[in-house]
Amino acid sequence: MRDARGHIRRLPGLRLWLSGGWLTFLVLAAVFAPLISPHDPLAQDLFAGRLPPFFEQGADPAYLLGTDSLGRDVLSRMLYGARLALIVALVAGTLTCLIGATLGLIAGYYRGWADLVISRFIDIWMAFPPVLFAILLIAVLGTGLMSVIIAIVVIDWTRFARVVRAEAMSQGAMDYVASAQVAGRTRFGTALTEILPNVLPTIVALLTLEMGIAVIVEAILSFVNLSISTDQPTWGGMIAEGRTSIYQAWWVLVFPLFALFLTVLSFSQLGEGLKDHFDPVLR
Repeated sequence: MRDARGHIRRLPGLRLWLSGGWLTFLVLAAVFAPLISPHDPLAQDLFAGRLPPFFEQGADPAYLLGTDSLGRDVLSRMLYGARLALIVALVAGTLTCLIGATLGLIAGYYRGWADLVISRFIDIWMAFPPVLFAILLIAVLGTGLMSVIIAIVVIDWTRFARVVRAEAMSQGAMDYVASAQVAGRTRFGTALTEILPNVLPTIVALLTLEMGIAVIVEAILSFVNLSISTDQPTWGGMIAEGRTSIYQAWWVLVFPLFALFLTVLSFSQLGEGLKDHFDPVLR
């Protein structure tokens, strides 16, 4: 039993190291993409179309992960696609967190009419299918990076609001909150200095999970050509293109799909690892 508990304690650390290592590598690769990309991601060379990756026969050393049907370098396009994915994850995830966590904290701690209004609004909002709602918003707003971010924020803030509301209600019933109010602290001050710090680990875990969801949503919108300009490299766009030529050039589909899978999994495991690390029961 003691060995099992020690193994469980080591798992969060392993999650954090593995997921954090991949995300750190991805961030560095995205930031320095203009310096490390071997080719222009938009440059076409029809004479070099569908070259295989370096480990297959007939590969060109200049194209480590091969080329697509238009002769564009797959590695360079993946690096620039990572930049867009991480921008969407960071901006959309942060905005979603701020809006949803604020409304959830207000509803869970103040309760009364504020909780009633916010909770009913959440129920109505969650009745809409999220992906279809995002596509509808993009159709109304038009394609572009800002439209993608707005769509993600609009459809996903309820996730934060519901979880933070439940956590705030649980923390609000604790004795330390009553002690703070007896000491003369205002309700706003109590929410800011007592409730929020105890809910913060949950918010951080949700934020990392939301970043992974934002990457998926952006890939879905790119897959159906509703993200940014079709000329710009995106993982979803590369997957859509590779799907049509999987038997002739499987690498155009597999490599960005694998990168998408690892990124989303890393965000998910990072969130779980952070939650376990800050959970006082498991520490």
